[in-house]
Amino acid sequence: MKTSTKIWLCIAGLLLIVLGVICIARPDITLVSAAWILGCITLFAGISKLVFVFRTQSFMPNSGTRLLVALLDIIFGCFFLFNVYLTAFTIPVVFALWVLIEGVVIAVQSFDYKKVGFAKWWVIFLLGVAGAVLGFLGLKNLDEAAEVLSLFIGLSVIMNGLAYILAVVGVNRFEKAVKEVVDGATKPVVE
Repeated sequence: MKTSTKIWLCIAGLLLIVLGVICIARPDITLVSAAWILGCITLFAGISKLVFVFRTQSFMPNSGTRLLVALLDIIFGCFFLFNVYLTAFTIPVVFALWVLIEGVVIAVQSFDYKKVGFAKWWVIFLLGVAGAVLGFLGLKNLDEAAEVLSLFIGLSVIMNGLAYILAVVGVNRFEKAVKEVVDGATKPVVE
């Protein structure tokens, strides 16, 4: 691998680590950024679907349904982009609701595992109850839920940055090992 590529990977890794630290330190900025990205992606998806509808309406059935979904994506994308702070506020609410509902569903489904004879069904039940409790606590404490989300985002970005740097270290070691093998194979054997 070229030295310049390694340098760029290390720079990218360091920048990702810095970004991760910022995400952890400033949850407000993290959620506003996430809301903006959500708006951009939703708007882009809507526009893409709209183009698809217009290009395929002559031979694809149900173009009206696809047109409606495309328009709704565009509307939601614009709403997210023009109401970034409201969207940022709702992200922890949606996340907490999702964790709460998933926890309840998992707890209820654990009884299905009990019926089929799975001995550790109660572990699934306890995990479901724990998820439901965490979801409820997230709804009750939205500021803390936002901080936890930002912490997860920040840690994920930091791990990606570390992976980039470790990849360069791994490539260096691999290149060194290959060089030693090649150098050893080209040296004359003295008897």
